[in-house]
Amino acid sequence: MTSPVSSVHTSALHSLPLLARGKVRDNYAVGDRRILMVASDRLSAFDVIMGEPIPGKGVLLTQMALFWFDKLGYVCPNHLTGDAPESVVAADELPQVQGRSMLVKRLKPLPVEAVVRGYLAGSGWKEYQENSAVCGVKLPPGLKNASKLPEPIYTPAAKAAVGDHDENITFEKTVEMVGLDLANRIRDISIRLYKAACEIAIQKGIIIADTKFEFGLDTDGTLTLMDEVLTPDSSRFWPAESYQEGINPPSYDKQFVRDWLEQVRIDGKPWGKTPPAPRVPNEVIAKTAAKYQEALTRLTSD
Repeated sequence: MTSPVSSVHTSALHSLPLLARGKVRDNYAVGDRRILMVASDRLSAFDVIMGEPIPGKGVLLTQMALFWFDKLGYVCPNHLTGDAPESVVAADELPQVQGRSMLVKRLKPLPVEAVVRGYLAGSGWKEYQENSAVCGVKLPPGLKNASKLPEPIYTPAAKAAVGDHDENITFEKTVEMVGLDLANRIRDISIRLYKAACEIAIQKGIIIADTKFEFGLDTDGTLTLMDEVLTPDSSRFWPAESYQEGINPPSYDKQFVRDWLEQVRIDGKPWGKTPPAPRVPNEVIAKTAAKYQEALTRLTSD
């Protein structure tokens, strides 16, 4: 993997018009049909962007997404064009782009976060304790924290604007939003992608507890996988060797930062999970970067 030339909290390209800044990615228009996606080193937790970057994080996310797009291309089309991101920017902008960017097709994004859960964790575990279901999907009794589910379940969410929380919704709601045929295809392809990825990851000693996918439609109406895919930002990765039902396994994702934020006190009170974010100490930044790097190294090693 190419080492990042510099840390990029917020990109600033002058040669392309900025379309939007997300929690992590800055999107630039390349004509009418392509988008340059620049993965910054920004870190968001609880839908709040932290002020401190995780150096190299955007490079790691991009390399991992490219790994998965390559492995899962047989399941459904993705948004990659195959063109070099460096070919569409000015020479002085290369340090902001190299290793951390993808030149992708411009799609019509669908307003659904396609979440697939194979294990009971996080908010799913909390909800299960209350009503034996997750996002309206009934589950068998007797499951524990981190239990493997009998079969992966599809629990969609409605996309939120930056700074807002995604809203868990029922499958029936997605039918209202995009129609029955498209809702069925999003669900079925998401579960296929998740199962295929789990088979690859477990061979490298990684359990994918849950993940989310995003889709768009191309000019022909083809359902296309877009954005990032199966990174520590969009997935819950657990090391298989330390997995134990009933406890929170250590993870390769930003759960480390979330746990730290849960303990933060501002003027004696817990942080309210709203901006401004507390300053993230250097040791938390370093440990988070190490966890992301370990996930990539394990996945891509021979």
